[in-house]
Amino acid sequence: MTVLPMFPLGSVLLPAMPLPLRIFEPRYLKLLGDLMGSPNPEFGVVLIERGAEVGGGDERMQLGTIAAVTNIGTTEEFYGLESVGTQRFRVKTWLPDDPYPLADIELVPDLVWDDRLLASKLHLETKVRQLLAFASEFTNLQFGADTVLSDDPMQACWQLAGILPIGELDQLDLLSSVSAEELISRTSEIVATADQTLRSIMEQQDEWDGPGFEQ
Repeated sequence: MTVLPMFPLGSVLLPAMPLPLRIFEPRYLKLLGDLMGSPNPEFGVVLIERGAEVGGGDERMQLGTIAAVTNIGTTEEFYGLESVGTQRFRVKTWLPDDPYPLADIELVPDLVWDDRLLASKLHLETKVRQLLAFASEFTNLQFGADTVLSDDPMQACWQLAGILPIGELDQLDLLSSVSAEELISRTSEIVATADQTLRSIMEQQDEWDGPGFEQ
């Protein structure tokens, strides 16, 4: 049995993506204290299917990502940590939330990079950066078009998926990819759809803001 402390969230953590957290609930303050005493602090992140992040009683997805803690700190206002996604897992059994969420998990094999995908990866990077530059004209984004990616091509593919401003279910779909080729393909499809949606919105806006007429 591999038991891991869990942090259900309203968002999906992808491998190689950063995850900063502010912690204030008593159960997660207890988790933070236990992490501080661990030589290799890590916890699991799963998407909340139904319910809220605060207070418990939520329903959770079974597929998630391990978050490796890189820094734990405090300010006058809150306790917090910084972490990064590592390996994917599936929940075999949820254990009682005592003193915080716990689950028996099984690891999902890492995706294996194939150098024959390099051209597809570079094309995807271009499209993702173009989309982020385009989308930034409409709203503030968490990640910009100039986001620095890992030198590791597999990690970079996960990051290209992770920096997209998309919904949680799309993120979960990407997380479930079974090969590097599938991850690139699925991400490319999402980028193309998002680009078409933004251009359609822009065209509609241009029509609404069209020239007026005087009689």
